[in-house]
Amino acid sequence: MKLHHKTGTPSAQRVTIFLRELGMDIESVEVDIRGGENRSAAFREKAPNGLIPVLELDDGTCICESLAICRYLDATTPNNKALFGRTALEQAQVEMWQRMVELQGLVPAFQAFRNLSGVYQDREHCIKEWGEESRHRLKQFLPVLDAQLGKQPWVAGEHFSVADISAWVLCGFMQRLELTLDDRLPHLKRWHQQMARRHSVQ
Repeated sequence: MKLHHKTGTPSAQRVTIFLRELGMDIESVEVDIRGGENRSAAFREKAPNGLIPVLELDDGTCICESLAICRYLDATTPNNKALFGRTALEQAQVEMWQRMVELQGLVPAFQAFRNLSGVYQDREHCIKEWGEESRHRLKQFLPVLDAQLGKQPWVAGEHFSVADISAWVLCGFMQRLELTLDDRLPHLKRWHQQMARRHSVQ
């Protein structure tokens, strides 16, 4: 197997942390996304969405979308981590919070950054107002996440899960939007300090 990605990007970080949690180490191939390599016909043969990361299996089969890659790795690698949940209820709760972190946190964060920074203005139409609105939506979501972590030790409940990995990546990306974890988010700060001690994110 090999992982086509760009080191340091949020989606690549999610898969990398997941791999470390499973104790896996696979070959990686850097993709020049700033240079547009992911937009080439050859890359789109591997990833119809034109995005990284992409997991290429030994038989040439390719899987794109970071969560789909994580699900495949989890299902094909013997482990007792249960990063997608143990019981039916846990699995539903992990899915619920993973979706919330993704749609109410990461997506607005990415939209805010791309539209405010204009980093890809050579290939997409950037709208400053949408970037500001997206940043505002992200700020509105943080107290929701903080409240949940005031009730549970981890994002989806009693156990560490893929939802925590996504939330960790979100918190790291927020710095690009000049957003920080302060005393108004005490539970999120406590969780973040706890996460920072995990080997997989260091």
